Amino acid sequence: MNPTKSERMGDFDRRKFLKTGAAGLTLLMSGLASKRLAAQETSGQVIIGFSQEPTVLHPHMPHIEVDEGVHFNLFDPLFIVDSEGNFQPALAREVPTVENGGISEDGLKWRVKLREGVKWHDGTPFTSKDVKFTIELQKDPMFSAMRRTGHELVRNIRIVNDHEITWEMASPFAPYASILSWTFIVPEHVLGGADDPNKTDFGNNPVGTGAFKFGERVAGNYILLDANHDYFGDGPHVERVIFRYIPDMTVLYTQFRTGDIDVIGLQGIQPDRYEQASQLPEREIVVTPAATIESISFNLGKPQFQDPAVREALYYALDKATIIDAIYYGIPEPTESFLPHESPYHNDDLPAAEYNLEKARQILDEAGWKPGPDGIREKDGVRLSFKNSTTAGNSVREQTQQFIQQSYADIGVEMEISNLPPAVMWGEYWQMSEFDSAMVGIVYTTGPDPDVSNYLDSSAISAKGGAGQNTWQYENETIDELLARGGSLFEPVKRKEVYNEIQEIVRKDLPFLPIFQYANLRGHKTGLEGFDPNVNVRIETWNVNEWRWT
Repeated sequence: MNPTKSERMGDFDRRKFLKTGAAGLTLLMSGLASKRLAAQETSGQVIIGFSQEPTVLHPHMPHIEVDEGVHFNLFDPLFIVDSEGNFQPALAREVPTVENGGISEDGLKWRVKLREGVKWHDGTPFTSKDVKFTIELQKDPMFSAMRRTGHELVRNIRIVNDHEITWEMASPFAPYASILSWTFIVPEHVLGGADDPNKTDFGNNPVGTGAFKFGERVAGNYILLDANHDYFGDGPHVERVIFRYIPDMTVLYTQFRTGDIDVIGLQGIQPDRYEQASQLPEREIVVTPAATIESISFNLGKPQFQDPAVREALYYALDKATIIDAIYYGIPEPTESFLPHESPYHNDDLPAAEYNLEKARQILDEAGWKPGPDGIREKDGVRLSFKNSTTAGNSVREQTQQFIQQSYADIGVEMEISNLPPAVMWGEYWQMSEFDSAMVGIVYTTGPDPDVSNYLDSSAISAKGGAGQNTWQYENETIDELLARGGSLFEPVKRKEVYNEIQEIVRKDLPFLPIFQYANLRGHKTGLEGFDPNVNVRIETWNVNEWRWT
């Protein structure tokens, strides 16, 4: 049973506690200190500031990156990918490979040995049943899974004993190890009896095996996690973690500067404040490449974007160089692909975008999009007018939107800026393709693997009943075939040929206009050890269990 608020906090008022910021780093309750493990002492707290609010605490329901910032601390996968791109065991005793007998040479048979002595946050032992249940949940057609790619190939799951499990694959699928590194195991004894797997209270009361237990969530304000002193792995080294939701980027930075938050995470430090932030006393600023690709994304279900000529013209009217240099201070790197430059599968030969308004006008003219009485182009009763949405309060993105809006107006295209709070923007509005267009940063890969089926395969369109993140509603039979082929290959050279072709086709079809690959500007107070940016995951709070104050 989870402790009550009074048991966790004594008579101390939690709201006052949160307002103390850096001043509250010392533990205030001796009762909590008495619960420390002899082998693993914990002290202090960490307050993490996010510009977006984590709202989906069930790790397998559709969600975005910020939610995973919490998932990584509540739950564990079988194994993880570290910042060097290597798999490391988590709930599994060892990472299954062909060499250790965990995977057959043909890639069809898997055997996973699990850690013993692991407990769920409610004290129930973790067993093979939980792994079997988690994989089968992804396969359940009744469940609105975040991802089915890879899991749908699993057959004949067999529990050997409480700490060993085997299964077969319908066909070899090279990305499955990376997919499992992002598949957080959930408890069968909590979720297994649900009549409708989509309608449980798990999102409000998540139970995991992670380094931290769920404490409480105050919507629109914060999420609090308490140390799990029974954690099987390294850490935790702090008594609690507080994820503060601060949507205004100026306020987020100010609270980092004044010490009200210890770590400035998603969306981090804005580029125009980088120089000032670098001079702040007792702060460490980290600049690191991320796999996130910023883009203007189109909903191809909308008539305005179904003509490829429109998407091509809008790309010609997108002045990426000025956006990067003037608004982002030259920090991020322009890109033409959905894969990060660091990936060995990145196609370096994609044509570079050209900013050319005259060419954009010519393409639209030739495609039959003629200016109407108000100057906005029309064709077959469809006006070339659309909304562009992103997270409200992100001033840099808003500047970018305004800049693009003017360029598009110059070619007879009307773009209305319509920004929304994060919980609305990235909820069904995004997940179920209710938007017109969006300015969004996306990590397309799963760890170090180049597979992007979850985003580009036609079966991954949630708005059409699929399971995945293809919110563009992008459908291309050749892409579907190439994704299937790429997933079946294990030799990097042959896989690279396939993913090079996929990148070429997507660059031509332009379901989204790639602008740049992120260079994240993150910061934390001096004295916080363990902060380890990882290009192979979507969020920097993937290893808070290793964080500690010195």
